Amino acid sequence: MSDLSLRPADPVVGQAIPHESAGLHVTGAALYTDDLTVRTHGILHAHPVQAPHTHAKVTRLHTAPALDVPGVVRVLTADDVPGVNDGGVKGDEPLFPSEVMFFGQAVCWVLGETLEAARLGSLAVEVDYEPLPAIITVREAIERDSFQGGAPRLERGDVDDALAGASHVFSGELDLAGQEHFYLETQCAVAHVDEAGQVFVQSSTQHPSETQEIVAHVLGLSSHAVTVQCLRMGGGFGGKEMQPHGYAAVAALGATLTGRPVRLRLNRSQDLTLTGKRHGFHAQWRAGFDGDGRLLALDATLTSDGGWSLDLSEPVLARALCHVDNAYWIPNVRVNGRIALTHKTSQTAFRGFGGPQGMLVIEDVIGRCAPRLGIDPAVLRRRNFYASGQETPYGQPVRHAERAVACWEQVLTTGDVAARTAQIATHNASHPHTRRALAITPVKFGISFNFSAFNQAGALVHVYKDGSVLVNHGGTEMGQGLHTKMLQVAATSLGVPLESVRLAPTRTDKVPNTSATAASSGADLNGAAVKNACEQVVERLRVVASARLGVPPDELRFGGGFVRGSGEGQTLAWSDLVAEAYVQRVQLWAAGFYRTEGLHWDSAAMAGSPFKYFSYGAAAAEVEVDGFTGTYRLLRVDIVHDVGDSLSPLIDIGQVEGGFVQGAGWLTLEDLRWDESSGPTRGRLATASASTYKLPSLSEMPEVFNVALLERAHEDGVVYGSKAVGEPPLMLAISVREALRQAASAFGPPGTVVDLASPATPEAVFWAVRQARGGAQPPHTVAVLEGGVGVVPEQPDADAQSLQPRSEQVAQDEQVAQVAQSSGRGG
Repeated sequence: MSDLSLRPADPVVGQAIPHESAGLHVTGAALYTDDLTVRTHGILHAHPVQAPHTHAKVTRLHTAPALDVPGVVRVLTADDVPGVNDGGVKGDEPLFPSEVMFFGQAVCWVLGETLEAARLGSLAVEVDYEPLPAIITVREAIERDSFQGGAPRLERGDVDDALAGASHVFSGELDLAGQEHFYLETQCAVAHVDEAGQVFVQSSTQHPSETQEIVAHVLGLSSHAVTVQCLRMGGGFGGKEMQPHGYAAVAALGATLTGRPVRLRLNRSQDLTLTGKRHGFHAQWRAGFDGDGRLLALDATLTSDGGWSLDLSEPVLARALCHVDNAYWIPNVRVNGRIALTHKTSQTAFRGFGGPQGMLVIEDVIGRCAPRLGIDPAVLRRRNFYASGQETPYGQPVRHAERAVACWEQVLTTGDVAARTAQIATHNASHPHTRRALAITPVKFGISFNFSAFNQAGALVHVYKDGSVLVNHGGTEMGQGLHTKMLQVAATSLGVPLESVRLAPTRTDKVPNTSATAASSGADLNGAAVKNACEQVVERLRVVASARLGVPPDELRFGGGFVRGSGEGQTLAWSDLVAEAYVQRVQLWAAGFYRTEGLHWDSAAMAGSPFKYFSYGAAAAEVEVDGFTGTYRLLRVDIVHDVGDSLSPLIDIGQVEGGFVQGAGWLTLEDLRWDESSGPTRGRLATASASTYKLPSLSEMPEVFNVALLERAHEDGVVYGSKAVGEPPLMLAISVREALRQAASAFGPPGTVVDLASPATPEAVFWAVRQARGGAQPPHTVAVLEGGVGVVPEQPDADAQSLQPRSEQVAQDEQVAQVAQSSGRGG
């Protein structure tokens, strides 16, 4: 066992303790970035001027009328930028654009004494536009050959030969929806400049160091002239990895030009219309199986909707390709990837970072093909699991493949799946208007950043003369419990009680060059860095304690606030040891560092070992579908998830629960809709509020929700034997979608195959039920058209059942509208 993963006899890690700020959260005492506004004297407020076009050239920008509005102080435009007019890292995101690339894009920002003054000033700014053609959907982009960035290919074996020799070959298409982050706290930054010209930005950001870099290059400064701090975030989910930088830069530019603090906070509507989402995907596939139902080959093309700029679309696509296998051995694989350029918000990181999209493709393949093969979907999935010694399509050995099996079998046992499956069959035979189904799906998710350089972290640990400890690390807290885990790691490493340790807010002048808190690696990276810093201090203290107690340094044990030798009287209080070390002029602070070893990745060849390890899990979901409306209930969910030796079990269980629910929202409820009409609002986000965008709530929670962490799952080479937990549980929710597919199919005869749209809203489930009953429909997406809700037909599977003639489409449209109004979607 490595030193990094070895735990002492009485660790603080592993204890089930509440979130370190839970009390502050529930009492309203926790400070967030915007709370600093009322504490900042003379602050100005920023408000955007948003374009009423999806794609257009800015032909005239006249700001003088805004300055006549009482309370307006300044209007920020491209002419005010002393450095680089770009808010991204790819050089393709102008902060003040001359060409509008999505509906509602900000062309300039107004600063006012009050937010209302700034809003009125934004209405007074005169802007002329020359409208240009716009591409809204991925399918339009494919038809018009509108792509951006790289086009990676993942390939192994001879796909064509394997498909030619396969006993069964199926093909299909799938449109995967995007998802809105809908964090509780919207994008926010507060900036001021001190008397020496030092820029200080408080930002709700997952990546303070990159926010620092962007602010510096917009202002034409070196990074040392800019400090960024993140107190905490009210949620992030990836939406604050890249997106906060431009808003922080606008606030910093305003503060630099006016000499006054500037606050920029998006209201909910602005946040929804200005910020990126999870990437929607279009997938085409062909899959070959042998006579026993084993996967022989997969040939697929994945096209992601990148929006108007690249943002993180390339690494998101790469991770999608690397997860198209999920937990399944596929000897012959060819997956092509490409990024569509559309006139929508620049899509960005979202919990799972492309992994969910890739995994949904292979789960959709199995879900569609199982009835055609005459094999139960659960049997087909288990039959194709990875075995020991096998490698992923990109050449990484699948270590601990048996843990996927362990999770699966534990869910089958503790979830009483066999008995419940029999009960479901009895229910379906006696209830003509409802159907139940139970689906079980696995998860295998790789942990590390795609970009190897990001797999490093730093920490700064201070031990004060009274024995108290202050920890700074490079990770940010967005409610996921990272700070709680770091407190536990520091207390364990130093051998002190948890209450002796405090965490400071994340700041770029304390720990520099940090990576984003993303890729589920926050605890792995920062925990190892904190442990490294603590161990440096402990090693110095061992020398002092050894001389005091007369015990060899390597025989001393630190724990519970004491240092002990093996004999009687060989005990020294931590506080006394620290005080004596200070008198002896021993350094009581340390900078820790960690880099993940064993990673190598060739992004051009899509080959190597990009992940430190894989996290595994399995979920069984039982649903009931109403055949009249397509509405459904999530009756029960059983989950077993692998987090290694948990650093903080209460935190980890909460993350599994939250990730699953967010994944279920993506797959069943959250229906992003853009106006696809040819009218003047083409490209406008139609679901730009909580009243039109359906989020999971208590009514969508499973009626029975059982979550267990896999036991005896120590992961060597990771801090205290733990594993990441942030992203992998989200993909467990694929079980809900597959259960809905099976329940809809149960309205037809045995072996019925249905196509299920994503998200599987009640409308989508209704069409799947209708298809199962013999009124087959083409796969569809529901879009906002002129005249209201309507169905956009798409090309069916090569294997799909015969489709209804297009002459009946008008009647179908009317029926969809009626179902949408009566299905109880709550908006």
